[in-house]
Amino acid sequence: MVRIEVYTDTAGRIHGFAAKGHSGFAPHGQDIVCAAVSVLLQTAVLGLKEVADIIPQAEVADGYLECYLAPDQAEQPKVEAVLQTMLVGLKAIEEEYGDYVSVRVKST
Repeated sequence: MVRIEVYTDTAGRIHGFAAKGHSGFAPHGQDIVCAAVSVLLQTAVLGLKEVADIIPQAEVADGYLECYLAPDQAEQPKVEAVLQTMLVGLKAIEEEYGDYVSVRVKST
């Protein structure tokens, strides 16, 4: 199962996320659920860089991706748009493939 935690501040703005694991929906290289989650998360990191013009702290490895922002960066409208869109996509995948993906939003 892919377990995703999305970290928000008290105002509900996303300031980081972490994903661990593989979905197990299909064999490696054929897993559309893992691919969908990976695309959303990696596109969010790219969107932060290319659209919002910030460099988040990010680490990517097999079955693992984490991304964190400085507190003031989460307040930027472009950042919020990129990350809220990511969250909408992740929740849609979880709704359809809940046995393989878990999305948890944590206020920190």
